Amino acid sequence: MEPSHTLNALIDPFILHLATERGLSDNYQLSTRASLELFAQWATENKRATTWSDVTPEHIGEFLGWRKKAGIAAATIKLHAVALRIFFRHLLQRGQLTKDPTEFLGVPKIERYLPETLSAPEVEKLLSAAAGKSPLELRDRAIVELLYASGLRASELCGARLENLDLEKSFIRVVGKGNKQRLIPVGTQAREALERYLQLGRPELVGKRTGGEIFLSVRGRKLTNQRIWQLMNALGKRAGLEKAIHPHMLRHSFATHLLEGGADLRIIQEMLGHADISTTQIYTHVDSRHLHKAHRQFHPRARTS
Repeated sequence: MEPSHTLNALIDPFILHLATERGLSDNYQLSTRASLELFAQWATENKRATTWSDVTPEHIGEFLGWRKKAGIAAATIKLHAVALRIFFRHLLQRGQLTKDPTEFLGVPKIERYLPETLSAPEVEKLLSAAAGKSPLELRDRAIVELLYASGLRASELCGARLENLDLEKSFIRVVGKGNKQRLIPVGTQAREALERYLQLGRPELVGKRTGGEIFLSVRGRKLTNQRIWQLMNALGKRAGLEKAIHPHMLRHSFATHLLEGGADLRIIQEMLGHADISTTQIYTHVDSRHLHKAHRQFHPRARTS
């Protein structure tokens, strides 16, 4: 048996364990598999190990260093480190190893960048660029309104279905990461834009193979994440905005503007669908930046002469 086969032989059962016993998402399984197979390939080609028992802490460090020198993003390197750590821990618990080479492995720190947001006037410009009465223009206006009003991810917007939209009560139910459902309010203007689209726009886009998705392509099919990104970028250019617009920017703006308006962080966490409050706390840094700007602008002792 070739060394690479020896290393890869234990990966499949581990991924099956993640799926059946831990119920982790397909994306998580794919990411973990990619990290483990890359390490197995690196270890084999560089003759570092022929079995998992041969792997040492030094090998793990060399591998992560190799990825760093290749210019790989810190977030990806962190995924590699986490995948190796849970894999070796699993093998140790199953008695397939006698020692864990990742026992003292520190997970690389990721530099956290403040999310880029739109100001309220910039959002208005974007909405104005989506004005029009054609089916696609009504759709695009409803998309922008809903992204900003409810903070949906692009994937959640693409998967949003008619049966989960209650315009009478101004709520939409979406399926987020980990197949978790959440109920999110829909603002008045977003509700009105959705009503116009559903009454005058969507019926014109319905085709033979149309499903229950709210937003349809010109062929009557479900929109893709890529198409939503393309639409937002095109609308941003039409609006004359200098920054490249993407759907997540409206999600960031939704959260930031709520926080600036005095909304509780826990409420924002719930609406965004964050599993951990620490993820939502990034917006407190954005809000702090906003406060410092206001302080410099309006406080007499903060301005320079």
